[in-house]
Amino acid sequence: MSSHIWTGRATRPLAVGLGLGLAASALTLTTSSTASAVVEPIDVTIVATNDFHGRLLPARDAGGAAKLASAVDSVRADHPDAIFAAAGDLIGASTFESFIQQDKPTIDALNEAGLDVSAVGNHEFDQGYDDLVNRVMAPESEANPFGGAEWAYIGANVKMRDTGSDALDPTYVHTVGEGADAVDVGFIGAVTEHLPELVSPDGISEIVVTDIVDEVNAEADALEAEGVDVIVMLVHEGAPTTDCTKIGALSAESDFGSIVKGVDSSVDAIVSGHTHLAYDCKLGSAEAPAQLRPVVSAGQYGFNINRVSFDVDPVAGSILGVDTEIINVARTANPFTEDPAVKQIVDDAVAVSDELGAAKLGEIAGPFTRAKRADGTTENRGGESTVGNLVGEVQRWATGTDIGFMNPGGLRDDIVGLAQGGYPATLTYKQAAVVQPFANTLVKMDLTGAQLKSVLEEQWQPAGASRPFLHLGASKGFEWTYDPAAAKGEHITGMWLDGEMVEPDATYSVTANSFLASGGDSFTTFAQGANPTDTGQSDLQAMVDYMEEFGSDAAVEVDYSQHSVGVTFPEGAPATYAAGDTLAMDLSSLLLAPTKDVFSLSDDEVEVRLDGHLLGTFDVDNTVVSDTADENGTASVSLTLPVYAGTPESVTVVGTTTGTSVEVPVAFETGPDAVVEAKRRPKGAIKSTKRLKVTAIVSIEGEPAAGEVTFTGKGVDKTVELNKNGKAKTKVGPFKKGTHTILVSYGDYSDILRFKVR
Repeated sequence: MSSHIWTGRATRPLAVGLGLGLAASALTLTTSSTASAVVEPIDVTIVATNDFHGRLLPARDAGGAAKLASAVDSVRADHPDAIFAAAGDLIGASTFESFIQQDKPTIDALNEAGLDVSAVGNHEFDQGYDDLVNRVMAPESEANPFGGAEWAYIGANVKMRDTGSDALDPTYVHTVGEGADAVDVGFIGAVTEHLPELVSPDGISEIVVTDIVDEVNAEADALEAEGVDVIVMLVHEGAPTTDCTKIGALSAESDFGSIVKGVDSSVDAIVSGHTHLAYDCKLGSAEAPAQLRPVVSAGQYGFNINRVSFDVDPVAGSILGVDTEIINVARTANPFTEDPAVKQIVDDAVAVSDELGAAKLGEIAGPFTRAKRADGTTENRGGESTVGNLVGEVQRWATGTDIGFMNPGGLRDDIVGLAQGGYPATLTYKQAAVVQPFANTLVKMDLTGAQLKSVLEEQWQPAGASRPFLHLGASKGFEWTYDPAAAKGEHITGMWLDGEMVEPDATYSVTANSFLASGGDSFTTFAQGANPTDTGQSDLQAMVDYMEEFGSDAAVEVDYSQHSVGVTFPEGAPATYAAGDTLAMDLSSLLLAPTKDVFSLSDDEVEVRLDGHLLGTFDVDNTVVSDTADENGTASVSLTLPVYAGTPESVTVVGTTTGTSVEVPVAFETGPDAVVEAKRRPKGAIKSTKRLKVTAIVSIEGEPAAGEVTFTGKGVDKTVELNKNGKAKTKVGPFKKGTHTILVSYGDYSDILRFKVR
């Protein structure tokens, strides 16, 4: 068993003005079989972080690298030999300041903060095993300017596929004290067994991930045999809750429960991560306090750190007691100062990011904005937005799935570009990064139609939520209708993908960012998706690639079409409709753009169509009536249904200005069949240089039909409106020599023309 042996290093100078006053926590005392009272116990303290994800700057959910370093030093002030350890995901899914330099600023900041050892997390493999080993872990050099992590990365359950040998050092040993008072502290690293599902398979084709518990127990036995006194597990897997009672009661079949219950008692502490939750537990039997084991996590983004302090008998090598706490790095009362050396690294990173962020990504034809409240400036996360739908489409395109979704809270600004001279305007790298600053990765999954409905129902948030409704952005081609007055769980009335009704039992490929994919914002159905795959591609990189593809030669156009429309039928509305019946309904959510955006488009009227036939045009009231939901833009519809053919599934609501086109499910009784007759001139064979005149005549029960007719064939794809006589005419061709057919269609009814070209 290989291990990294550390035999002492100089402690870096402490930053002045540290915020001390650490919160007290209970001390668990144990007894030693030796007369330990005559021996001064050795203080073995581990200060730990996890899931830092390159959050260099302070934020509402991040402590910032400079304050994190000061917080670590505050522990060293009371525990001079403290070991700084981590449970993975230090890099990857980073914010722009770190991401733009391949996380080099984060590596430098953690080096300066004195990080000793870390387990590998799944995001350490975002760019592949080779990148981790030969860039991140390799010394910085002219040939490797973005590497240089000085801490040990360990992973006992990461093996080479071909040989089964260790792909990383499984353990790391750190010696505290000197001579007879020396205590050896062993660390065993492990990464989530779901690694193959979370990163690109190509990037880890050389390695396999094995059972965490088996590998850790084997390494713990080896460390004990080598005389290591204290053993700490660093694992990039975590609890699904912060409740210590519930963590202790986790099933042994669950990911974290198997670790808590299966790891040998020789492992004295478990430092965990991955689930981004902060907890400070001591698990075991209250009747056997000597066997209580700290199980901790600091949450995410350097917002907290964990402290685990052991009193160790240096003669017997036994643990006399343990004291733990969570220290809030970002606290406002008695705040930590920023470590000067780390702050300089962060400041330099910001300067570089500002320079590199000025790079042009492409052109936009107008502003992509978040939904706004009545004041026209404050965001309304309950409203559909052009930027939300754009990001949904970008992420769908980037991953090649059927549908892409975006949460409104992940959009922190509008995409307006450098628009001083009007539009088109240039979009810069930094502007795109500011809009999506959380560095989420894109996760693909499969959802059934029924699960898609559940996702949309979850836009109505749980009781007591700070925002009652969160409107998901969605990619092109995915539309839905809803009843705003319906009971919870029964709002969604219809879903359509590229004009086809979404079927409950059918399966659809879906993309969401890693926040949504894990069930964030109470969208729990995403976490139930089948075959989840974290692509490792960041949301920002997807936007960069999209702008390069579509914004280089032409400006990306703003799509003002509404993807969701509210539909309420009056009380007592019939279950089914037939020709001659009155169809009445109230429409809402017809206003997409902010009311004070001079570049926005909105509909003053909407059309209602049946099989392409215009049934009526209705005024839209664009008064803002809600600052928290999507009910702005309303219209009242009342019309008499004409004679129709077959059994239509819906009527279509069409915006006369924006291009909105949403199907509204309506149950129709079966109508008579339509008769389609196709004629052409000239008759007989035609020359290859000639065009063909085609006429469609459509009738229903002998009366001229209304609506649209389509003409399709090789090189032919036209849609033409029927005139008042039920006729539609067009010209097609010329054609190559041979036999040709043209299909003339009216809904489910059609006729075929066959002809020869000489």
